[in-house]
Amino acid sequence: MSEEFYRMKRLPPYVIAEVNAMRAAARAAGEDIIDLGMGNPDLPPPDHVIDKLVEVARKPSAHGYSQSRGIPGLRKAQANYYGRRFGVDIDPETEVVVTMGSKEGLASLATAITEPGDVVLAPNPSYPIHTFGFIIAGATIRSVPTTPDENYFRSLDRAMAFTVPRPSILVVNYPSNPTAETVDLAFYERLVAWAKENKVWILSDLAYSELYYDGNPTPSILQVPGAKDVAIEFTSLSKTYSMAGWRMGFAVGNAKLIAAMTRVKSYLDYGAFTPIQAAACAALNGPQDIVEKNRLLYHKRRDVLVESFSRAGWDIPAARASMFCWAPLPPALKDMGSLEFSKQLLTHAKVAVAPGVGYGEDGEGFVRIAMVENEQRLRQAARNIKAYLKSMGINTPSSKGAA
Repeated sequence: MSEEFYRMKRLPPYVIAEVNAMRAAARAAGEDIIDLGMGNPDLPPPDHVIDKLVEVARKPSAHGYSQSRGIPGLRKAQANYYGRRFGVDIDPETEVVVTMGSKEGLASLATAITEPGDVVLAPNPSYPIHTFGFIIAGATIRSVPTTPDENYFRSLDRAMAFTVPRPSILVVNYPSNPTAETVDLAFYERLVAWAKENKVWILSDLAYSELYYDGNPTPSILQVPGAKDVAIEFTSLSKTYSMAGWRMGFAVGNAKLIAAMTRVKSYLDYGAFTPIQAAACAALNGPQDIVEKNRLLYHKRRDVLVESFSRAGWDIPAARASMFCWAPLPPALKDMGSLEFSKQLLTHAKVAVAPGVGYGEDGEGFVRIAMVENEQRLRQAARNIKAYLKSMGINTPSSKGAA
């Protein structure tokens, strides 16, 4: 009997879990930790969404098994969203499947279309499921950059020329988690053309589609004519409607990929609780003022974070999208490494962040900061960090006001 399971041997310890465990222990000991580590929204969903959940949950017929691919009304609501937001025509019967968050959706699709030995192109740094969903399924990962520039396309061409077997899947994620990078429609047009030429499926994670701050709405890859020939896209209600714990997402696009994913899911689950799916319909079909409200909220938090941390002595680039800032370590502490720096911040500044190395080796030298605390708490975090940097002998700017 083997005591080492095949898939467990392919999964390294989850680096971020080490910091999470420290945070939990500190809180259990009564310490006030400002948690900027996990992208966990701190606001509730709109009242009408919660009301719909309660209304449907009171129906005796709502508590049986649901539908694995999602109730018809929810698939139609998501198709309508794509038409309204992106101008893309989606067939709710063949081009939409409901997922339990985009994370589960990506893992289910990886199971459906990957076999041991397949090579998958995935960004580095990236959200862990973008790589480990396929590693669990038996694939090999070849990393590509996250930066959407000429080097990105050169890396794709090198991968196709020098990898055996040739890669068959490409994962993209813009706005990026963790780096917050964005792309325009021209990037997707070029990417779709490349995928068709090289016979590669594109899996696009668009979880942060509504959190953009430069005035230019985030595009969908499915806006490119013919994209559905090679692409599938994942979205989520988690950040847009503050419904992270509801685990409600979607896969939309290529009918062949949707069918494969739907078939695998039919063996794994009976779908989300029907009242949650009904409430998700209310979110997509109802008043959309919450979307703009959340966008403005995270935009303001981003500005407060960047400004107050800068005055504390830590310069952080302003994210153009998502709910995260991708922050290089203070130069004087760069040799400490992202994991140790994250531990130090937690221990001495009472601020939790996510070490960049947890998102891939190219994430080393950075930490991901989630904008999930209110403005007052962000300013308090900056004051705590200023004191920590000073204790490390780092000169912080002489402030003309509190950090």
